[in-house]
Amino acid sequence: MVTNNERRKEGKKTWKQKLVYEFIEYGINVAYLAVFLGVFTTYRRLILAQYDIQYLNYGFALIEALILGKVIMIGDLMRLGRKFVEKPLIFTTLYRTVVFTVFVALFKVLEHTISGLLHGQGLAGGFEEIMSKGKYELIAYTLVIFFVFIPFFAFKELSRVLGEGKISELFLRQSGSSVSGLHE
Repeated sequence: MVTNNERRKEGKKTWKQKLVYEFIEYGINVAYLAVFLGVFTTYRRLILAQYDIQYLNYGFALIEALILGKVIMIGDLMRLGRKFVEKPLIFTTLYRTVVFTVFVALFKVLEHTISGLLHGQGLAGGFEEIMSKGKYELIAYTLVIFFVFIPFFAFKELSRVLGEGKISELFLRQSGSSVSGLHE
C-alpha cells in the first residue's frame, strides 16, 4: 500500500524525473508485451507452416506492443481498474485484467473505425474490417491479451504493494541476500 509519505515524495518529483519514469515504465511494458506477442506470432507461424502457409508478421507484433503499451499507460492515467485496491491482490489483478482487456478491445474497435474513416470507407467500413478477420480470430486475440495481462498486472500490483523498486531488487539481487522488510 502506498503511504501518504510516499505520495508526497512522488509529488515532489520534477517533470524530468516523471518523464524518465514514464519512459522507463513504457519501455518495460512494451518489452513484456513484445515478447509475448512475438511468441504468439511464432506459435501462429509454426501452426500455419504445417499447411505450407507463410506467416511472418513479427513487425505487427512489435507495433501492437507499442500501441498496447501506450493504451495501458492511458488506462493507468485514467485510473482504470482501481476498484479493489484494498482487497487481496488476486481480486485486484483479475479485475484490472478484465477491465484492461475490455479497454484494449474497445480501443481496437476505435482504431479500426478511425482507419475506416481515414481510408474513406466510413464507420461501417472500419467495423466491416474488424468482422472480416472472423470472430474466431477476435476471440483468440482477446484470450491472448487476457492471459498476457494476468502476470503483467500481478507484477504491477505486487510492485505497488511492496513499493517502488522492490520487485527489481528481488529479481536482480544476488541470491542469499535479503531484501529489507520482506524477511522480518
